[in-house]
Amino acid sequence: MMKGVETLTVCEARRLALARAGLLTPSWTGLPHRAAGRRVRARAAAAAVIARFGYLQLDTVSIAGARSHAIVLLSRLRGFDPELAEQLLQPGAPLFEYWGHEASWIPLDLYPAFEFRRREFRHHPWWGDVVGEHPGVARTLRRRIREEGPLRSVDMEGRGSRGWWDIKVAKRVASALWSSGELAIRERRSFQRTYDLAERVIPRAIRAHPLHKRDGLEVLLLKALEGHGWATAGTIASTWRLANRKAEIESALGRLADRGAIVPCALENPKGRPTPGWIRPDDRELAARLARARLRADRGVLLSPFDPVLWDRARVTRLFDFDQVLEVFKPAARRTYGYYCLPVLAGERLVARFDLKAHRKDGTLRVLTCRFEGTGTTRPAQAADGEAARTALERYAAALDLEPVGWPRGTGRVR
Repeated sequence: MMKGVETLTVCEARRLALARAGLLTPSWTGLPHRAAGRRVRARAAAAAVIARFGYLQLDTVSIAGARSHAIVLLSRLRGFDPELAEQLLQPGAPLFEYWGHEASWIPLDLYPAFEFRRREFRHHPWWGDVVGEHPGVARTLRRRIREEGPLRSVDMEGRGSRGWWDIKVAKRVASALWSSGELAIRERRSFQRTYDLAERVIPRAIRAHPLHKRDGLEVLLLKALEGHGWATAGTIASTWRLANRKAEIESALGRLADRGAIVPCALENPKGRPTPGWIRPDDRELAARLARARLRADRGVLLSPFDPVLWDRARVTRLFDFDQVLEVFKPAARRTYGYYCLPVLAGERLVARFDLKAHRKDGTLRVLTCRFEGTGTTRPAQAADGEAARTALERYAAALDLEPVGWPRGTGRVR
């Protein structure tokens, strides 16, 4: 144990992470767990989940029948319509799109905290001063949007060429103007961005009060910890891709600690020195109560590979003893589990992972692979794990209105 510093057991940190992530019962999470019925209620439930983390990461891959942002919400909100997940960003919604963990939908009240990033991104992080290099394109985009109204990315004029780095100049400039805060994403249609002037998307009352970098960092770091429960300084910073800012991060965490908003807390490590980290005082109390509780065993739920609980691979190993790998970019022959695997959470354990492919034309969700932890095979070591995986698969397929097929023999009812 670290002298003079609070400590958590791995069990406490794991349960706290699930509680803060909205993956335990509502009595522990304080979040809704159903979103059936009127769309207004479903939108409000989704907004509550997003507010907990401070972001909902967007991703284009839909091979499993839904994109990551929909899967994150489906795993927490029973009865949630996956189609609604594609329509959350719209005029009047309490969200804006920006660079959070990655491109994300973020609660509107965090807009002032990103002022420092908008200033820094006046030079685009990938393309440099692309606006300065193409002033004519920038002027044309500004004029068209001002006079003609919102403009979809697919409707931008410009001569494209081959390869990712030869993307149309107009799209590069639009992305740069959005990154710097001059433009904003009004909505997405078929996952295509629609750009508009920021002043027509972000309410004046919010734009009028940008935060100084020092204050913005504090807001974002505290919000990250709210979603994680316990976390290392590295995880907290990585939540918002705050790279190469070690001194600033340490100073901000120190100021939060001085105010009593957070306290240092180490994670016990039976094999070595405790891992330094941070926790909010209320969450330390919650962790203690969770450690004494007899948690209801969840029958199984599928998680997106980009779920807020899963993107930090070292953290997942530390808390769940689970090797979270993303093999989308690996050649097929080098994949261990599959192209786009969705882990199965059963209670507080990650017990398996599915690689799925949706076939909308024939209404099926095909199981390409299912690998169980502790066995490396399609057969679970425990019957309960097989039941949890089956339940998770059937629940997910039902949400997509698809029929699951291809379940391994001897592991349940799915054909």
